Amino acid sequence: MALATSSTSEDAQTVATLRAGGDVDGVFACTRKERQITKAGAPFLTVELRDSTGSIVGRAFRDADLLAGRFERGELVRVAGRVERFREQLQIDVREIARAEGADPRSFLPSAYRDLDELEGFLEHLVREVYEPGLRGLLEAILGDRELREQIRMAPCTAPSPAGAPGRGTPGGHHAYLGGLLEHTVAVAGMALELCTVHPRLDRDLLLTAAIVHDLGKTRDFTYGADIGRSAEGAMLGHVELGLRLIAEYAPPSLPGERRLALEHCVICHHGAEAGSAQRFASPEAIALHRINALDAQVKGAIEHGLGRSQR
Repeated sequence: MALATSSTSEDAQTVATLRAGGDVDGVFACTRKERQITKAGAPFLTVELRDSTGSIVGRAFRDADLLAGRFERGELVRVAGRVERFREQLQIDVREIARAEGADPRSFLPSAYRDLDELEGFLEHLVREVYEPGLRGLLEAILGDRELREQIRMAPCTAPSPAGAPGRGTPGGHHAYLGGLLEHTVAVAGMALELCTVHPRLDRDLLLTAAIVHDLGKTRDFTYGADIGRSAEGAMLGHVELGLRLIAEYAPPSLPGERRLALEHCVICHHGAEAGSAQRFASPEAIALHRINALDAQVKGAIEHGLGRSQR
């Protein structure tokens, strides 16, 4: 059973606005779910509820097992109850809780600071900098698919820790938030364009196209709920293979086979030649993409995790 998701003003309730003695009727992300036992031997349900403003514990002492069957940890849930103060901390006395059907996870997940419309405008500009008909046709076909374009706006580059509070990512990751893929793609493509000015013998159209599509498979790599998780195809195939499949799906007849092969080689090797099926780099464009991708990922990761800031 799922509680109905309405569009009333109650949906605007956030953790930050909750006050002791007030009623709760809103949608939150469930990041913890535990069945516990009171000293008297009765079961009760403890949950941790989160949104973009913070987190709060909720407890259901009535019909705990019945309520527990209506949702799972990692889902968005609609909660009705009352806010109480317990040991100087706010908590929710939960009367009703169930899976929130149709709720938009973007309100509950970490997201990019930068304006996505602005980033998308930069991406469109970069696509217009590709002049070769076949490669330009590929990029226009990708951006012409409204569903895929929305997925490019939404996807992260890596998933944040599901156990942590909303944040900008986890050690070893980068751009671990909604919009991270778009932000990273624009950065890598922008650097590729600048590098072609420094090294004019680089194949400009090839490198710029490869920079734009190198992480395209990440649009199929994640699931979105209370946390950002890995999809089954992402876990089993990886974003490189998924990206190659998308290139094959959107490649226009005007894209010659040898040009598509050169593009696919860049995508395969963008984490390094040893990471892909190729044993070595076969083009300077593949080397350039690998280095630019690593530069943006490592610098962004260092910024997200505060590297060196304690020494300033």
